[in-house]
Amino acid sequence: MNNPVLNVNAMSKDFGGIRALDEVDLKVADREIVALIGPNGAGKTTFFNCITGIYTPTSGDVLIDPSAEGRTVRINGRKPNHVTELGMARTFQNIRLFPSMTALENVMIGTHCRTKASIWGAISRNPATRREEQAVIQRSYDLLELVGLENYVNELASNIPYGKQRRLEIARALATDPFLLLLDEPAAGMNPHETKELERLILKIREKFNISIMLIEHDMKMVMSMSDRIYVLDYGRMIADGTPEEIAANPDVIKAYLGEDHDD
Repeated sequence: MNNPVLNVNAMSKDFGGIRALDEVDLKVADREIVALIGPNGAGKTTFFNCITGIYTPTSGDVLIDPSAEGRTVRINGRKPNHVTELGMARTFQNIRLFPSMTALENVMIGTHCRTKASIWGAISRNPATRREEQAVIQRSYDLLELVGLENYVNELASNIPYGKQRRLEIARALATDPFLLLLDEPAAGMNPHETKELERLILKIREKFNISIMLIEHDMKMVMSMSDRIYVLDYGRMIADGTPEEIAANPDVIKAYLGEDHDD
């Protein structure tokens, strides 16, 4: 793999005497779709929290290379807003929208880290500020259109159906202009039809923006059909990685999921 956009080396995370992640290695290549799977409690969301600045790893390195040109930046210990500015955006297992704001306003907030207007510009409403504001509104609308929510532009986020709220969170993450989009259980709570539509949307996002995507997901049918590579966590340790075909046939993965050894 040439110059991965994300390179996690021997990352561990301890909570008191509990080791939640144990020397985890993981790489994501440019424009690759990578899935992180594992049983409940395996440490998947903890991993996302460690690489996005919510937690600081106890040890190890989190390196990013946004342009995949070998110019790596170590991001351990950086604040979440700084990580976002560097180009890693995420959604959450538990949806974190602003419920009393409209769909459009939620996406506009995502553009904040890319806008240039000064406080004085915002107060004086000078031409440059007004132009930028119009560009933000247009880009936010375009993203809502991309995820199929153009009919919900002025609807409060709290009034939007659950499956569509997940799409809204993806649009807001895309508004930060990421090189790597991290999706934490994006299909949770969706029916099979919604899941299939989400799968098509994720593939469309990769093609349109030429970005890498990493997802935590329990829907194995979705994971197997769209991932380039899959990593498997179990009790905080990485027990396997490979193509969907390799993972499906891996006895350690089967044992971790079924809780028994089928060689008996």
